[in-house]
Amino acid sequence: MAKITLDNLAHSYNPRPQSEDDFALKELNHVWNDGEAYALLGSSGCGKSTLLNIISGLLVPSQGRILFNDVDVTEKPTAERNIAQVFQFPVVYDTMTVRGNLAFPLKNRGADAAYIADRVQKIAHMIGMEAVLDRKAQGLTADAKQKISLGRGMVREDVNALLFDEPLTVIDPHMKWELRTQLKSLHHEFGHTMIYVTHDQTEALTFADKVVVMYDGRVVQIGTPQELFERPAHTFVGYFIGSPGMNLMDAQVEGTTAYVNGATIPLGHGYSKLDGKVQIGVRPEFARLSDSEGLPVKVRRVEDVGRHKIVRAEFFGSDINIIAGESDRITSDMTRVVFDPSRVNVYANSWRVSGEAA
Repeated sequence: MAKITLDNLAHSYNPRPQSEDDFALKELNHVWNDGEAYALLGSSGCGKSTLLNIISGLLVPSQGRILFNDVDVTEKPTAERNIAQVFQFPVVYDTMTVRGNLAFPLKNRGADAAYIADRVQKIAHMIGMEAVLDRKAQGLTADAKQKISLGRGMVREDVNALLFDEPLTVIDPHMKWELRTQLKSLHHEFGHTMIYVTHDQTEALTFADKVVVMYDGRVVQIGTPQELFERPAHTFVGYFIGSPGMNLMDAQVEGTTAYVNGATIPLGHGYSKLDGKVQIGVRPEFARLSDSEGLPVKVRRVEDVGRHKIVRAEFFGSDINIIAGESDRITSDMTRVVFDPSRVNVYANSWRVSGEAA
């Protein structure tokens, strides 16, 4: 297991970058704690796979260092980093049995036969492949092969880190849930440092102790799922996390009041003068319909999704989503929306601004 330090790290695929825009991975300075599970979350092209490949040794960064337990491994190849990596698409030895595939990393390191047999059995149970241990991998389905890849990545207990690059892409939805749960259990049992790349917020939020949200080659927030939900540090985090994402509206903020198209919205904190593009953001969960107070809105439709209702509304061209309870009654005279003042976030140039107690 390892503490992973990203020291002044950046990478450009352009051999002679001229500006920050030329960098696929913009400068990072972070320390990821030994034994924690991290998810790198973001949309395609945000830099998360580039960062994972630098950590694994498949890519040498253009700038900066990467350290495992304070030892510089920037120039060291993957084989010398003592890591296990599982890729997006299955990598298995078709001519070997499932048992042989799972045992291969341990046999390759000369582990005791009894230990190998016991460890393979445990991993096979975890990935639900005990019944096919003696079948050849050739001919198995894509999701079965990916489970073998996952198992082979997890079979060693002595690795510095376990790296997963969108490993559940080819797994069916029901099995995805089971494998995420098993990965979480494995982490709790053995305490490996785990880094999991995904564009799926559900995978990230259910797997990780800390989620590393990336946008345009930059880490915009590292936090627990609760922190990302309640206090998004960047408007992208608010938009990307949650379903629906955070409501965002251009605003003028003065003290404890926000002004949006002439309407006033009370804030839970006070703010001094803000420069640049100012917006307020509030989760749909912290908005409610009213027939007498709040912003005047036009309700376009109500979507009943079982556990709750999603109200799709419009305020002077801005979309507003409201989460209502499954049993909440929504009537035609409810044409206003009220935000919980303590849950309204204020942003300047896309970054969250901390206010003072009101």
